[in-house]
Amino acid sequence: MADITVNIAGLKLKNPVMVASGTFGSGSDYTDFINLNELGALVTKSVTLKPKAGNPPPRIYETPSGMLNTIGLENPGIEAFIKKDLKALDGYSVPVIVNIAGETLAEYIELAGILDKEKRVSAIEINVSCPNVKKGCMSFGVDPLATIEVVRGVKKQTKKPVIIKLTPNVTDIKIVAKAAEDGGADAISAINTVLGMSIDINSRKPRLSMGVGGLSGPAIKPIAVRMVNEIYKAVKIPVIGIGGIMSSDDAIEFILAGATAVQVGTGNFINPKASIEIAEGIKKYLIANKIESIKDIIGKVRT
Repeated sequence: MADITVNIAGLKLKNPVMVASGTFGSGSDYTDFINLNELGALVTKSVTLKPKAGNPPPRIYETPSGMLNTIGLENPGIEAFIKKDLKALDGYSVPVIVNIAGETLAEYIELAGILDKEKRVSAIEINVSCPNVKKGCMSFGVDPLATIEVVRGVKKQTKKPVIIKLTPNVTDIKIVAKAAEDGGADAISAINTVLGMSIDINSRKPRLSMGVGGLSGPAIKPIAVRMVNEIYKAVKIPVIGIGGIMSSDDAIEFILAGATAVQVGTGNFINPKASIEIAEGIKKYLIANKIESIKDIIGKVRT
């Protein structure tokens, strides 16, 4: 038997496949399709301190090998999230990682303090990489000093593992990753969406209401694999790979590049069972190649 269990800052996962924030709701929408307990972990959609309506439509546009979105962090706010969405997961054993977003440092700190009291929350993922909001959030992910500040602020409010989700829309992601580690982050998720744009040639207007949006899907996978490898070489904390993962082969690429675990995002829209099938595929790969543990291939790309 091949061992596909992994450990992220003390958080033990039965397999290395999570679902990415913003692509799986808070889990309950997918219970007709999969057993949530078969996931490595469930990462919730970003939650903010107060309810957010998000951006006006159109907010999604399909592109070759991917999709653009400008959802704008639509969510019911932390109070409603805890009462309804988190409560709905009480009957499941899957680790729950709550993704948080704020406009100010104080909001991130307050969110972390609230979630620290929730037993059902296994870890916190800090979103400093959403390109679809006018203020806050991404400003913390492009400035290394701000990255350190937000990680330190959150860490002071919680004993739970703290993961930070980085944006690819920077000059050098290694610098921001190192700043996150210096701030005390327990792990790094990379990458979030790549800033993109699509124009309707007949109306001559952008196809998204906000003009630009975040590009996800297979189109960004080579960028994500490269950045995961760069981060892996720059820090000592675990890296969680994200970006265009549609199959177990894709996931294994990220693991060879240095990811301890992966998150499946856009793939969930095409195949609700994608994450479960990918975990099974990773195990089959290890068995076929006579590899005892997934840990034996983390970062083992032959360069």
